[in-house]
Amino acid sequence: MIPGLIVSAPRSGSGKTTVTLGLLRAFAEEGLKVQPYKCGPDYIDPAFHKAACGRESFNLDTWAMAPELLAAQLTRGGDLALAEGSMGLFDGVAFPGESGSGATADLSALTGWPVVLVLDVSGQAQTAGALAAGMAAFRPGVRIAGVILNRAASPRHERLCRLGVEAAGLPVLGALPRRGDLALPERHLGLVQAAEHPDLEAAIAAYAEFLRAHCDLAAIRAAASSHAAELPAPRAPKPPAQRIALAQDEAFSFIYPHLLEAWRAQGAEILPFSPLADEAPPEADLCWLPGGYPELHAGRLAAAARFLGGLRDFAARRPVHGECGGYMVLGEALADAKGERHAMAGLLGLVTSYEKRRMHLGYRLATLSAPMPGHASGARLRGHEFHYSTILAQPDAPLAVVRDAEGATVPETGSRRGLVSGTFLHLIGEAS
Repeated sequence: MIPGLIVSAPRSGSGKTTVTLGLLRAFAEEGLKVQPYKCGPDYIDPAFHKAACGRESFNLDTWAMAPELLAAQLTRGGDLALAEGSMGLFDGVAFPGESGSGATADLSALTGWPVVLVLDVSGQAQTAGALAAGMAAFRPGVRIAGVILNRAASPRHERLCRLGVEAAGLPVLGALPRRGDLALPERHLGLVQAAEHPDLEAAIAAYAEFLRAHCDLAAIRAAASSHAAELPAPRAPKPPAQRIALAQDEAFSFIYPHLLEAWRAQGAEILPFSPLADEAPPEADLCWLPGGYPELHAGRLAAAARFLGGLRDFAARRPVHGECGGYMVLGEALADAKGERHAMAGLLGLVTSYEKRRMHLGYRLATLSAPMPGHASGARLRGHEFHYSTILAQPDAPLAVVRDAEGATVPETGSRRGLVSGTFLHLIGEAS
Protein backbone atom coordinates (compact mmCIF):
# COMPACT_ATOMS: atom_id res chain seq x y z
CA MET A 1 0.00 0.00 0.00
CA ILE A 2 1.09 3.55 -0.66
CA PRO A 3 1.56 5.93 2.29
CA GLY A 4 -1.68 7.52 3.36
CA LEU A 5 -3.64 9.70 5.74
CA ILE A 6 -7.21 9.60 6.99
CA VAL A 7 -9.14 12.80 7.67
CA SER A 8 -11.47 12.09 10.57
CA ALA A 9 -13.23 13.82 13.46
CA PRO A 10 -15.17 13.12 16.66
CA ARG A 11 -18.50 13.52 14.85
CA SER A 12 -20.19 14.47 11.61
CA GLY A 13 -20.32 18.16 10.75
CA SER A 14 -16.82 18.90 12.03
CA GLY A 15 -15.39 19.96 8.66
CA LYS A 16 -13.91 16.73 7.26
CA THR A 17 -15.09 17.35 3.72
CA THR A 18 -13.76 20.92 3.55
CA VAL A 19 -10.35 19.77 4.82
CA THR A 20 -10.26 16.73 2.52
CA LEU A 21 -11.14 18.71 -0.61
CA GLY A 22 -8.64 21.45 0.24
CA LEU A 23 -5.84 18.94 0.83
CA LEU A 24 -6.65 16.97 -2.33
CA ARG A 25 -6.47 20.07 -4.51
CA ALA A 26 -3.41 21.54 -2.76
CA PHE A 27 -1.41 18.30 -2.98
CA ALA A 28 -2.47 17.70 -6.58
CA GLU A 29 -1.29 21.19 -7.51
CA GLU A 30 2.07 20.32 -5.94
CA GLY A 31 2.34 17.54 -8.53
CA LEU A 32 1.43 14.60 -6.29
CA LYS A 33 -0.65 11.72 -7.59
CA VAL A 34 -3.17 11.65 -4.75
CA GLN A 35 -5.49 8.64 -4.56
CA PRO A 36 -8.71 9.68 -2.80
CA TYR A 37 -10.94 7.35 -0.82
CA LYS A 38 -14.15 7.56 1.19
CA CYS A 39 -14.62 5.40 4.26
CA GLY A 40 -18.01 3.76 4.32
CA PRO A 41 -21.05 3.78 2.01
CA ASP A 42 -21.22 7.20 0.37
CA TYR A 43 -21.91 8.21 -3.24
CA ILE A 44 -21.69 11.97 -3.03
CA ASP A 45 -18.32 12.72 -1.41
CA PRO A 46 -16.29 10.63 -3.92
CA ALA A 47 -17.55 12.78 -6.82
CA PHE A 48 -16.29 15.88 -5.00
CA HIS A 49 -12.95 14.13 -4.41
CA LYS A 50 -12.56 13.43 -8.12
CA ALA A 51 -13.34 17.05 -8.96
CA ALA A 52 -10.67 18.16 -6.47
CA CYS A 53 -7.75 16.03 -7.68
CA GLY A 54 -8.71 14.52 -11.04
CA ARG A 55 -8.58 10.90 -9.88
CA GLU A 56 -11.50 8.55 -9.27
CA SER A 57 -12.31 8.17 -5.58
CA PHE A 58 -13.19 4.72 -4.25
CA ASN A 59 -15.09 3.57 -1.18
CA LEU A 60 -13.40 1.52 1.52
CA ASP A 61 -15.84 -0.40 3.70
CA THR A 62 -14.65 -2.82 6.35
CA TRP A 63 -18.17 -4.10 7.06
CA ALA A 64 -19.55 -4.56 3.57
CA MET A 65 -16.44 -5.45 1.59
CA ALA A 66 -15.01 -8.96 1.64
CA PRO A 67 -11.26 -8.92 2.33
CA GLU A 68 -10.49 -9.66 -1.33
CA LEU A 69 -12.60 -6.71 -2.51
CA LEU A 70 -11.07 -4.43 0.10
CA ALA A 71 -7.61 -5.49 -1.06
CA ALA A 72 -8.52 -4.55 -4.63
CA GLN A 73 -9.22 -1.00 -3.49
CA LEU A 74 -6.16 -0.68 -1.25
CA THR A 75 -3.58 -1.73 -3.83
CA ARG A 76 -4.08 1.20 -6.19
CA GLY A 77 -1.09 3.31 -7.21
CA GLY A 78 -0.19 6.91 -6.51
CA ASP A 79 2.13 8.95 -4.32
CA LEU A 80 -0.28 9.47 -1.44
CA ALA A 81 -3.61 8.02 -0.31
CA LEU A 82 -6.04 10.45 1.31
CA ALA A 83 -9.20 8.98 2.81
CA GLU A 84 -12.15 10.92 4.18
CA GLY A 85 -13.67 9.24 7.21
CA SER A 86 -17.35 8.84 7.99
CA MET A 87 -19.19 10.05 11.10
CA GLY A 88 -16.89 9.95 14.15
CA LEU A 89 -13.55 8.14 14.09
CA PHE A 90 -14.71 5.15 16.15
CA ASP A 91 -18.33 4.97 14.99
CA GLY A 92 -19.30 1.60 13.52
CA VAL A 93 -21.82 -1.19 13.98
CA ALA A 94 -21.93 -3.46 17.02
CA PHE A 95 -21.44 -6.70 15.08
CA PRO A 96 -18.42 -6.66 12.71
CA GLY A 97 -18.72 -7.78 9.12
CA GLU A 98 -16.16 -8.97 6.64
CA SER A 99 -13.14 -6.97 7.84
CA GLY A 100 -14.45 -4.82 10.66
CA SER A 101 -17.32 -2.73 11.98
CA GLY A 102 -17.28 -0.12 9.23
CA ALA A 103 -15.62 2.41 11.55
CA THR A 104 -12.98 4.74 10.16
CA ALA A 105 -10.68 3.51 12.94
CA ASP A 106 -10.83 -0.02 11.48
CA LEU A 107 -9.39 1.31 8.25
CA SER A 108 -6.59 3.13 10.08
CA ALA A 109 -5.69 -0.01 12.04
CA LEU A 110 -5.73 -2.15 8.89
CA THR A 111 -3.65 0.15 6.70
CA GLY A 112 -1.44 2.00 9.16
CA TRP A 113 -2.64 5.31 7.72
CA PRO A 114 -2.46 7.90 10.52
CA VAL A 115 -5.41 10.13 11.33
CA VAL A 116 -5.53 13.89 10.80
CA LEU A 117 -8.10 14.80 13.42
CA VAL A 118 -10.40 17.73 12.60
CA LEU A 119 -11.78 19.30 15.76
CA ASP A 120 -14.65 21.77 15.64
CA VAL A 121 -13.57 23.95 18.58
CA SER A 122 -16.74 26.05 18.68
CA GLY A 123 -17.71 26.69 22.29
CA GLN A 124 -14.55 25.26 23.85
CA ALA A 125 -10.88 26.08 24.33
CA GLN A 126 -8.31 23.95 26.23
CA THR A 127 -10.91 21.19 26.44
CA ALA A 128 -10.07 20.48 22.81
CA GLY A 129 -6.84 18.99 24.13
CA ALA A 130 -8.69 16.62 26.45
CA LEU A 131 -10.89 15.47 23.57
CA ALA A 132 -7.86 14.91 21.32
CA ALA A 133 -5.99 13.08 24.08
CA GLY A 134 -8.93 10.76 24.73
CA MET A 135 -9.27 9.91 21.06
CA ALA A 136 -5.53 9.31 20.70
CA ALA A 137 -5.57 6.81 23.59
CA PHE A 138 -8.91 5.14 22.85
CA ARG A 139 -7.72 2.37 20.51
CA PRO A 140 -4.24 0.89 20.21
CA GLY A 141 -3.10 0.68 16.61
CA VAL A 142 -4.86 3.89 15.58
CA ARG A 143 -2.40 6.79 15.54
CA ILE A 144 -3.41 10.45 15.57
CA ALA A 145 -0.85 12.28 13.42
CA GLY A 146 -2.03 15.68 14.58
CA VAL A 147 -4.98 18.01 14.89
CA ILE A 148 -6.54 20.66 12.68
CA LEU A 149 -8.53 23.13 14.74
CA ASN A 150 -11.65 24.19 12.85
CA ARG A 151 -13.93 27.19 13.35
CA ALA A 152 -11.60 29.16 15.63
CA ALA A 153 -13.45 32.35 16.60
CA SER A 154 -10.41 34.61 17.13
CA PRO A 155 -6.61 34.52 17.48
CA ARG A 156 -7.04 34.27 21.26
CA HIS A 157 -9.45 31.35 20.90
CA GLU A 158 -6.99 29.61 18.58
CA ARG A 159 -4.12 30.17 21.03
CA LEU A 160 -6.05 28.63 23.94
CA CYS A 161 -7.07 25.62 21.86
CA ARG A 162 -3.46 25.13 20.74
CA LEU A 163 -2.30 25.17 24.34
CA GLY A 164 -4.73 22.40 25.21
CA VAL A 165 -3.84 20.17 22.25
CA GLU A 166 -0.10 20.66 22.65
CA ALA A 167 -0.39 19.91 26.38
CA ALA A 168 -1.92 16.60 25.35
CA GLY A 169 1.26 15.85 23.38
CA LEU A 170 -0.25 16.20 19.90
CA PRO A 171 0.92 18.58 17.16
CA VAL A 172 -1.44 21.21 15.80
CA LEU A 173 -1.23 20.89 12.02
CA GLY A 174 -3.44 23.87 11.31
CA ALA A 175 -6.09 26.22 12.65
CA LEU A 176 -8.97 27.28 10.43
CA PRO A 177 -10.82 30.47 11.36
CA ARG A 178 -14.60 30.42 11.34
CA ARG A 179 -16.00 31.14 7.87
CA GLY A 180 -19.63 30.75 6.91
CA ASP A 181 -19.07 31.13 3.18
CA LEU A 182 -17.29 27.78 2.71
CA ALA A 183 -20.24 25.48 3.43
CA LEU A 184 -21.38 23.12 0.68
CA PRO A 185 -25.11 23.04 -0.15
CA GLU A 186 -27.06 20.07 1.22
CA ARG A 187 -30.30 18.15 0.70
CA HIS A 188 -32.00 15.22 2.41
CA LEU A 189 -29.47 12.51 1.52
CA GLY A 190 -26.41 14.68 2.20
CA LEU A 191 -24.56 17.18 0.07
CA VAL A 192 -25.95 18.34 -3.25
CA GLN A 193 -24.23 16.25 -5.92
CA ALA A 194 -20.98 17.55 -7.38
CA ALA A 195 -22.44 17.87 -10.89
CA GLU A 196 -25.21 20.13 -9.54
CA HIS A 197 -22.96 22.50 -7.57
CA PRO A 198 -23.34 26.00 -9.05
CA ASP A 199 -19.58 26.76 -9.04
CA LEU A 200 -17.71 23.73 -7.81
CA GLU A 201 -14.30 24.65 -9.24
CA ALA A 202 -14.29 28.02 -7.47
CA ALA A 203 -15.38 26.37 -4.22
CA ILE A 204 -12.62 23.76 -4.29
CA ALA A 205 -10.01 26.38 -5.22
CA ALA A 206 -11.15 28.42 -2.21
CA TYR A 207 -10.79 25.38 0.08
CA ALA A 208 -7.25 24.77 -1.15
CA GLU A 209 -6.27 28.40 -0.61
CA PHE A 210 -7.86 28.31 2.84
CA LEU A 211 -5.82 25.21 3.79
CA ARG A 212 -2.59 26.67 2.39
CA ALA A 213 -3.05 29.83 4.43
CA HIS A 214 -3.84 28.15 7.73
CA CYS A 215 -2.30 24.64 7.74
CA ASP A 216 1.23 23.22 7.60
CA LEU A 217 0.86 21.21 4.40
CA ALA A 218 4.44 19.97 4.52
CA ALA A 219 3.93 18.55 8.01
CA ILE A 220 0.64 16.96 7.00
CA ARG A 221 2.24 15.31 3.98
CA ALA A 222 5.24 14.14 6.04
CA ALA A 223 2.89 12.42 8.51
CA ALA A 224 1.64 9.96 5.86
CA SER A 225 2.64 6.34 6.33
CA SER A 226 1.37 2.78 6.03
CA HIS A 227 2.28 -0.67 7.19
CA ALA A 228 2.55 -3.99 5.41
CA ALA A 229 -0.90 -5.39 6.08
CA GLU A 230 -1.42 -9.03 5.15
CA LEU A 231 -4.02 -8.62 2.43
CA PRO A 232 -5.48 -11.51 0.43
CA ALA A 233 -5.22 -11.63 -3.34
CA PRO A 234 -7.44 -8.87 -4.77
CA ARG A 235 -10.71 -9.97 -6.35
CA ALA A 236 -13.13 -7.62 -8.06
CA PRO A 237 -16.88 -8.17 -8.58
CA LYS A 238 -17.91 -9.87 -11.81
CA PRO A 239 -20.11 -7.91 -14.23
CA PRO A 240 -23.79 -8.90 -14.17
CA ALA A 241 -23.94 -8.89 -17.99
CA GLN A 242 -21.76 -8.25 -21.04
CA ARG A 243 -23.62 -5.15 -22.27
CA ILE A 244 -25.29 -3.07 -19.56
CA ALA A 245 -27.71 -0.20 -20.23
CA LEU A 246 -27.12 2.07 -17.24
CA ALA A 247 -29.42 4.97 -16.30
CA GLN A 248 -27.19 7.99 -15.57
CA ASP A 249 -28.43 11.51 -14.83
CA GLU A 250 -29.43 13.69 -11.86
CA ALA A 251 -32.15 11.22 -10.87
CA PHE A 252 -29.98 8.07 -11.25
CA SER A 253 -26.40 8.60 -10.16
CA PHE A 254 -25.78 6.37 -7.14
CA ILE A 255 -23.60 3.47 -8.22
CA TYR A 256 -20.26 2.71 -6.62
CA PRO A 257 -17.19 3.50 -8.75
CA HIS A 258 -15.50 0.22 -7.77
CA LEU A 259 -18.36 -1.71 -9.40
CA LEU A 260 -18.25 0.20 -12.68
CA GLU A 261 -14.46 -0.04 -12.83
CA ALA A 262 -14.52 -3.80 -12.15
CA TRP A 263 -17.24 -4.42 -14.73
CA ARG A 264 -15.36 -2.50 -17.41
CA ALA A 265 -12.03 -4.13 -16.52
CA GLN A 266 -13.59 -7.55 -17.09
CA GLY A 267 -14.87 -6.64 -20.53
CA ALA A 268 -18.39 -5.39 -19.86
CA GLU A 269 -19.66 -2.53 -22.00
CA ILE A 270 -21.52 0.22 -20.10
CA LEU A 271 -24.14 2.03 -22.21
CA PRO A 272 -25.39 5.13 -20.33
CA PHE A 273 -28.76 6.71 -21.04
CA SER A 274 -30.82 9.47 -19.40
CA PRO A 275 -34.40 8.85 -18.27
CA LEU A 276 -34.76 12.57 -17.47
CA ALA A 277 -33.93 13.33 -21.11
CA ASP A 278 -36.68 10.81 -22.03
CA GLU A 279 -34.21 8.34 -23.53
CA ALA A 280 -35.17 4.69 -23.84
CA PRO A 281 -32.66 2.06 -22.68
CA PRO A 282 -30.27 1.14 -25.50
CA GLU A 283 -30.13 -2.42 -26.75
CA ALA A 284 -28.19 -4.45 -24.17
CA ASP A 285 -28.18 -7.67 -22.15
CA LEU A 286 -29.30 -5.93 -18.94
CA CYS A 287 -30.84 -2.62 -17.89
CA TRP A 288 -29.69 -1.31 -14.50
CA LEU A 289 -31.41 1.62 -12.78
CA PRO A 290 -29.23 2.92 -9.92
CA GLY A 291 -30.43 4.93 -6.97
CA GLY A 292 -30.55 8.69 -6.89
CA TYR A 293 -33.26 11.29 -6.47
CA PRO A 294 -36.33 10.19 -8.49
CA GLU A 295 -38.57 11.71 -5.80
CA LEU A 296 -37.30 15.16 -6.84
CA HIS A 297 -38.08 14.49 -10.51
CA ALA A 298 -41.19 12.31 -10.26
CA GLY A 299 -43.31 14.50 -12.54
CA ARG A 300 -40.71 14.52 -15.32
CA LEU A 301 -40.18 10.78 -15.06
CA ALA A 302 -43.93 10.08 -15.17
CA ALA A 303 -44.16 12.20 -18.34
CA ALA A 304 -41.13 10.53 -20.00
CA ALA A 305 -43.17 8.34 -22.36
CA ARG A 306 -40.23 7.25 -24.51
CA PHE A 307 -38.24 6.16 -21.45
CA LEU A 308 -41.13 4.32 -19.77
CA GLY A 309 -42.26 2.65 -22.97
CA GLY A 310 -38.74 1.62 -23.87
CA LEU A 311 -38.17 0.26 -20.36
CA ARG A 312 -41.32 -1.85 -20.56
CA ASP A 313 -40.30 -3.19 -23.98
CA PHE A 314 -36.82 -3.99 -22.66
CA ALA A 315 -38.25 -5.85 -19.63
CA ALA A 316 -40.32 -8.08 -21.90
CA ARG A 317 -37.10 -9.46 -23.40
CA ARG A 318 -34.19 -8.83 -21.05
CA PRO A 319 -33.55 -8.50 -17.30
CA VAL A 320 -34.05 -5.15 -15.55
CA HIS A 321 -32.81 -4.38 -12.06
CA GLY A 322 -33.32 -1.29 -9.90
CA GLU A 323 -31.62 -0.14 -6.72
CA CYS A 324 -33.41 2.13 -4.23
CA GLY A 325 -34.55 5.08 -6.41
CA GLY A 326 -34.35 2.81 -9.45
CA TYR A 327 -36.50 0.26 -7.63
CA MET A 328 -39.07 2.97 -6.90
CA VAL A 329 -39.27 3.89 -10.59
CA LEU A 330 -39.84 0.24 -11.54
CA GLY A 331 -42.89 0.27 -9.28
CA GLU A 332 -46.49 1.20 -9.84
CA ALA A 333 -46.41 4.73 -8.42
CA LEU A 334 -44.40 7.25 -6.43
CA ALA A 335 -45.93 9.99 -4.27
CA ASP A 336 -43.79 13.13 -4.05
CA ALA A 337 -43.24 15.45 -1.06
CA LYS A 338 -46.62 17.13 -1.66
CA GLY A 339 -48.42 13.81 -1.76
CA GLU A 340 -49.05 13.94 -5.51
CA ARG A 341 -49.08 10.44 -6.97
CA HIS A 342 -47.06 9.87 -10.15
CA ALA A 343 -47.38 6.72 -12.25
CA MET A 344 -44.07 4.92 -12.75
CA ALA A 345 -43.13 2.00 -15.02
CA GLY A 346 -45.52 -0.52 -13.43
CA LEU A 347 -43.09 -3.41 -13.91
CA LEU A 348 -43.40 -4.14 -10.20
CA GLY A 349 -46.30 -3.46 -7.84
CA LEU A 350 -44.26 -1.27 -5.49
CA VAL A 351 -45.90 1.99 -4.36
CA THR A 352 -43.80 4.44 -2.35
CA SER A 353 -44.39 7.82 -0.77
CA TYR A 354 -41.91 10.59 -0.12
CA GLU A 355 -44.68 12.59 1.56
CA LYS A 356 -44.75 10.11 4.45
CA ARG A 357 -41.05 10.35 5.19
CA ARG A 358 -39.12 8.12 7.54
CA MET A 359 -35.38 7.60 7.42
CA HIS A 360 -34.19 4.08 6.58
CA LEU A 361 -30.45 3.91 7.15
CA GLY A 362 -27.90 1.19 7.73
CA TYR A 363 -25.94 -1.77 6.47
CA ARG A 364 -27.85 -4.67 4.98
CA LEU A 365 -27.09 -8.35 4.40
CA ALA A 366 -29.41 -9.85 1.77
CA THR A 367 -29.75 -13.56 1.11
CA LEU A 368 -31.33 -13.92 -2.30
CA SER A 369 -34.55 -15.95 -2.51
CA ALA A 370 -34.29 -15.94 -6.30
CA PRO A 371 -31.61 -15.03 -8.84
CA MET A 372 -30.92 -11.42 -9.74
CA PRO A 373 -28.56 -10.17 -12.47
CA GLY A 374 -25.05 -11.32 -11.66
CA HIS A 375 -25.99 -13.37 -8.57
CA ALA A 376 -27.55 -16.79 -8.06
CA SER A 377 -30.32 -17.69 -5.68
CA GLY A 378 -28.88 -18.11 -2.19
CA ALA A 379 -26.09 -15.58 -2.74
CA ARG A 380 -25.35 -13.34 0.23
CA LEU A 381 -24.97 -9.70 -0.73
CA ARG A 382 -23.71 -6.87 1.45
CA GLY A 383 -24.79 -3.31 0.93
CA HIS A 384 -26.37 -0.25 2.45
CA GLU A 385 -29.82 1.33 2.60
CA PHE A 386 -30.44 5.06 2.90
CA HIS A 387 -33.73 6.68 1.90
CA TYR A 388 -36.72 8.52 3.32
CA SER A 389 -39.49 6.87 1.32
CA THR A 390 -42.27 4.85 2.89
CA ILE A 391 -43.53 1.64 1.28
CA LEU A 392 -47.30 1.79 0.75
CA ALA A 393 -47.50 -1.46 -1.23
CA GLN A 394 -44.98 -4.20 -2.05
CA PRO A 395 -47.16 -7.05 -3.42
CA ASP A 396 -44.69 -9.02 -5.54
CA ALA A 397 -42.61 -12.01 -4.49
CA PRO A 398 -39.72 -10.92 -2.25
CA LEU A 399 -36.28 -10.87 -3.80
CA ALA A 400 -34.37 -11.62 -0.61
CA VAL A 401 -34.39 -12.07 3.12
CA VAL A 402 -32.75 -8.86 4.33
CA ARG A 403 -31.18 -8.26 7.73
CA ASP A 404 -29.49 -5.26 9.27
CA ALA A 405 -26.00 -5.25 10.78
CA GLU A 406 -27.33 -6.62 14.08
CA GLY A 407 -29.11 -9.53 12.41
CA ALA A 408 -32.65 -8.17 12.69
CA THR A 409 -34.92 -8.82 9.70
CA VAL A 410 -36.10 -5.70 7.86
CA PRO A 411 -39.27 -5.40 5.76
CA GLU A 412 -37.52 -3.94 2.70
CA THR A 413 -37.10 -7.33 1.01
CA GLY A 414 -37.03 -6.09 -2.57
CA SER A 415 -39.33 -7.54 -5.23
CA ARG A 416 -39.26 -9.66 -8.36
CA ARG A 417 -41.66 -10.26 -11.21
CA GLY A 418 -40.66 -12.03 -14.40
CA LEU A 419 -37.37 -10.58 -15.62
CA VAL A 420 -37.62 -7.55 -13.32
CA SER A 421 -36.09 -7.23 -9.87
CA GLY A 422 -35.43 -4.42 -7.44
CA THR A 423 -34.26 -3.69 -3.92
CA PHE A 424 -33.68 -0.77 -1.57
CA LEU A 425 -30.22 -2.18 -0.89
CA HIS A 426 -27.33 -0.47 -2.69
CA LEU A 427 -25.01 -3.34 -3.60
CA ILE A 428 -21.39 -3.06 -2.41
CA GLY A 429 -20.20 -6.65 -2.77
CA GLU A 430 -20.89 -10.32 -2.27
CA ALA A 431 -20.12 -11.79 1.14
CA SER A 432 -17.27 -14.30 1.38
